[in-house]
Amino acid sequence: MRTRSLLTLTATAGAALLALTPTAGAQPVSGAQPNAAERLATCKASALTVKAAAAAKPGVLRISIKNKTTKACSVDRIPTVTFGTLDGAAQPVPATESAPYRVAAGRTAYAAVRTAADPSDTTARLVDFVTVAGDPSIRGRQFTDDALGLPQGVRVWEPVTTWWKSSRAKADAALANATR
Repeated sequence: MRTRSLLTLTATAGAALLALTPTAGAQPVSGAQPNAAERLATCKASALTVKAAAAAKPGVLRISIKNKTTKACSVDRIPTVTFGTLDGAAQPVPATESAPYRVAAGRTAYAAVRTAADPSDTTARLVDFVTVAGDPSIRGRQFTDDALGLPQGVRVWEPVTTWWKSSRAKADAALANATR
């Protein structure tokens, strides 16, 4: 198999994202390039129902996106999760580059977000809202701390997110494995 440099792959992925051209629809697992029949358009914000809530485990949020249309579309495999007015977003675990993730018509994708390794850490920042998007090219949905079930605010320190998964259980397991 012919290999490509990381710089070439990053430049190619970046150009595709910036141009907002149709993206590959296959859920990325290897580095294989999809054929033209597998290409899908990026999901529009209006095509997705975005949800977020605090998990039973402190310092963890569960998020999901549902494709409410009759056609498959793609989002970035890394959920875009930002915290209040703080700079940056939750980092993916395991670390990865952006790539398309296919969301079939009527299906839901799940991710788990660790907001702070130790929610009682006094150095953690406290925010009163979180914004979640399926893709950095689309506007996300904002969730207040009350809506998340965290009326005292969301503690944030080195947040991480799983990639989108096909079930809540898989997202929870991915977060548990990545943050041991």
